[in-house]
Amino acid sequence: MRRVKAARSAAVLAVLVVALAGCTGTGQPHGSASRSASASASASANPSLTPTPTPTPTPTPTPVDPIADLSLAQRVGQLFMVGTVLPDADAATLSAITDRHVGNVFLHGRSSGGAAAIAALTRRFQSLVTAASTGGIPLWISTDQEGGTVQVLSGPGFDVIPSAVRQGQLPAATLRADAARWAAQLRGAGVNMNLAPVADIVTSPATAGQNPPIGQLYREYGFDRATVAAGAGSFAAGMRASGVTPVYKHFPGLGRVSANTDFSAHVVDTQIGPDSPDVGVYRTLLPQGRACVMVSSAYYDRIDPSSPAVFSSKVVTGLLRDRLGFDGVVMTDDLSAAVAVKAWTPAQRAVDAIRAGVDIVLVSSDPSVLAPMYDAVLAKAKSDPAFAAQVDAAARRVVEAKAAARLTSPH
Repeated sequence: MRRVKAARSAAVLAVLVVALAGCTGTGQPHGSASRSASASASASANPSLTPTPTPTPTPTPTPVDPIADLSLAQRVGQLFMVGTVLPDADAATLSAITDRHVGNVFLHGRSSGGAAAIAALTRRFQSLVTAASTGGIPLWISTDQEGGTVQVLSGPGFDVIPSAVRQGQLPAATLRADAARWAAQLRGAGVNMNLAPVADIVTSPATAGQNPPIGQLYREYGFDRATVAAGAGSFAAGMRASGVTPVYKHFPGLGRVSANTDFSAHVVDTQIGPDSPDVGVYRTLLPQGRACVMVSSAYYDRIDPSSPAVFSSKVVTGLLRDRLGFDGVVMTDDLSAAVAVKAWTPAQRAVDAIRAGVDIVLVSSDPSVLAPMYDAVLAKAKSDPAFAAQVDAAARRVVEAKAAARLTSPH
């Protein structure tokens, strides 16, 4: 972030110059010296006439815009997270960083090679961070390290993580400590974001098997708002404690659907509304600390039956941002290969998600579709001032969140 730091240094210097100028004697009107001398003599003769000194106002520093030094192309790049299929670095993902300024990477698939192999891979990605590629902004490098059936990274240096169902049975302090250890393993391997925990409510053990995306895979922390919030909150707190940004998913909830958006089109939830316990989980979790939120690609009849949540301003802006007050980073579920979004072109998916209020478009499974997505967003931002303002706002949230997470690159 050398350019950003330089800009901030310049701003600080400007403030210091103004402050010093306010303390000097320059700019005094002609004759003021003699009047001052007379006033001093009079004050000596009559102490009651001693004037009260006028305080020098302290100048207010001008806030530095964290994206001021980023080109529009680099700002757009911060709005994408592109997958690489383990164990190697995809050429398409590498070129996404260097050629299209993409600021975020997702480790996709499964790796049993251990922490050392992942650390070498993440160093390779971060080595591509330059002033020309991402404007010097370090990458968010993420994966799915939930536990149970959803654990991407394993092998020497990574614990075997139990399923969310089992995690939810642990005392809160134990789960926080365990999650902090798992996060330390991730951070040591260069992974600074985890697309976990799952915050979805599966309504009962009896119906869990009827819920393919969550219940069938034992990804739920429990069967009511309080239990899910306690488990997900403890997991997220442990992640934060070791420097890994957690991502709550899948807003506003996938625990009640009967199909998986990865493999089925037009998945519809008919039960979750703005005041449902599924949304209430987020009311509990979001004030607890730094985190991002992933939005699902299902339809929600009681919120916006006309559009999948990832493309719905009623869900992203109206409910999550305005009603719940979340001003952090929002990302999509995978928009590269999920059957739920196949009816939209890749270009439409990216533009519609950002227009709805999303900050990061997840292209996790198929990095080859990044090019038309990125190009469409860049073209739209160049031609539509309102959309360009949304791009700026999203890029600003991403860059500020990375700064708050104290991300670093290896050079």
